[in-house]
Amino acid sequence: MPDVEFEANGGKGNGYLAEPEGEGPGLVVLGEWWGLDDNMRQLVDSFAREGFVALAPDLYHGKTTEEPDEAQKQLMAMNMEEAEKEMRGAVQYVLAHPKCNGKVGAVGFCAGGGLSVWAAASNPQIGAAVTYYYVMPHGKPDFSKITAPVLGHFGTADDFISVDDSKALEAELREAGVDVTFEFYEGAGHAFANDHNRLGTYDQANAARAWERTTSFLKEHLS
Repeated sequence: MPDVEFEANGGKGNGYLAEPEGEGPGLVVLGEWWGLDDNMRQLVDSFAREGFVALAPDLYHGKTTEEPDEAQKQLMAMNMEEAEKEMRGAVQYVLAHPKCNGKVGAVGFCAGGGLSVWAAASNPQIGAAVTYYYVMPHGKPDFSKITAPVLGHFGTADDFISVDDSKALEAELREAGVDVTFEFYEGAGHAFANDHNRLGTYDQANAARAWERTTSFLKEHLS
């Protein structure tokens, strides 16, 4: 599918859309800090093959990089108010799609993992959210506004977010009234589910296990 344009609270957003063969739930896919690159598009295609109307909003507005320092600058320069508008626009776009069953979820990876939780806090339409190795440098939303169940995936050898930090986040979400479950993957590092990651931490077995849990969770809550 070509890139699409959508309304974003008075502005415009862009993103990459992939459709399933038949009707299915909507899914907003939020990527790592590299931007909307080919790897991200392939991931969106994979969700479409699982039956989702999947849309990755381009929150970096055409910028992509393979350099960690540049990616970090890209992420830190993100305007959260604008990103929130674009995520909201993406939610509305997939909900209005003719193949969408009227339900929508969010899934995100690394920085996108933080954004998927943020999207759930600011969009009550989101019926399920998944975060992979949550990273969020721009503060955090009001967790008490999250009405969707949240599933998280974390490696026990993640150099960016420790097991203690992950468990503290899980406890904070639970205390805010969120139905939350975090899964931990023994020996897995950061970005373990990304087979193109630059860290050398891809873990095929754990990635497959997390993918199965993710798609099952989303289908259970959005079908």
